[in-house]
Amino acid sequence: MKEKLTALQTEALEQIEQATSLADLEKVRVAYLGKKGPITEVLRGMGKLSPEERPVIGELANKVRGAIADAIEKEKATLEEAALNERLKTETIDVTLPGRPIQVGGPHLLTQLIEEIEDLFIGMGFEVREGPEVETDYYNFEALNIPKDHPARDMQDSFYITEELLMRTHTSPVQARTMGEYKGSKPVKMICPGKVYRRDSDDATHSHQFTQIEGLYVDKNVRMSDLKGVLNQFAKQFFGPEREIRLRPSFFPFTEPSVEMDISCKVCQGEGCSVCKQTGWIEILGGGMVHPKVLEMAGYDPEVYSGFAFGMGPDRIAMLKYGVDDIRHFYTNDRRFLEQYHQA
Repeated sequence: MKEKLTALQTEALEQIEQATSLADLEKVRVAYLGKKGPITEVLRGMGKLSPEERPVIGELANKVRGAIADAIEKEKATLEEAALNERLKTETIDVTLPGRPIQVGGPHLLTQLIEEIEDLFIGMGFEVREGPEVETDYYNFEALNIPKDHPARDMQDSFYITEELLMRTHTSPVQARTMGEYKGSKPVKMICPGKVYRRDSDDATHSHQFTQIEGLYVDKNVRMSDLKGVLNQFAKQFFGPEREIRLRPSFFPFTEPSVEMDISCKVCQGEGCSVCKQTGWIEILGGGMVHPKVLEMAGYDPEVYSGFAFGMGPDRIAMLKYGVDDIRHFYTNDRRFLEQYHQA
């Protein structure tokens, strides 16, 4: 048995040395180390040997199998290296060919616009705050003086998840959360940009998802004239120094008094055209003095503190500033549209 194992090792090593390809090497491996190979047969016949021979023959069989396996792995590495070198000789790369162009993206038009507005208000001392898009009924409505029977509560206007959770319909809840966090301990001067959601039919001027930027300033002795000054500064810096503004009476549950702000039409310079519907003015945002009930619910004494709030839609502002005629262009990811507004 010893002689047979020694002869198998010598024979296998010779065939391994003579192998000229990986396929030949695999045939040798199967022939000698496979399930039906001679070494496996020796190991299966160990039961026929005497107790004295079994450990000797078993140890020798394992050594022979190990020697053959090591030789195969060594030869395999040699053949693989030779095959790679041969392939490198036949394959060439033309390094003079131009590379594939890389499409470089950029910030979305609305992102650019929101960041521009943020920078403007940060320059006036406002901080930027954020809040959850899935909001509670309390912060979205009640903390903003919107009672249960208010039309804004209608299911046609809001995406309710449960009776107490909904997709926020405006970014004003961030103002309520911030005032509630401070609990009347210090002034608030902030803006809060973000996405909002309403049950609306999508068309050229409406979308079920859009963006808003709300602003809030609460402190002692804040007046309506302060609101007008901030909004006038915003309009002139953002739309141009020649822009004029006007404030019209309006109504919002969370401000009293409330106003709508218009800017003079840049197309006709206030003379009247189709863009401004012959009025010379374009509505841009709403605002007013924070309602005393809103201050009180947030922990501020309305006898000591006052404040103003305003809200604008970056989507609408972008449409006016860049002459975009359909709000859906912002959300359909048409590269032909978006690439017009890439920053350098």
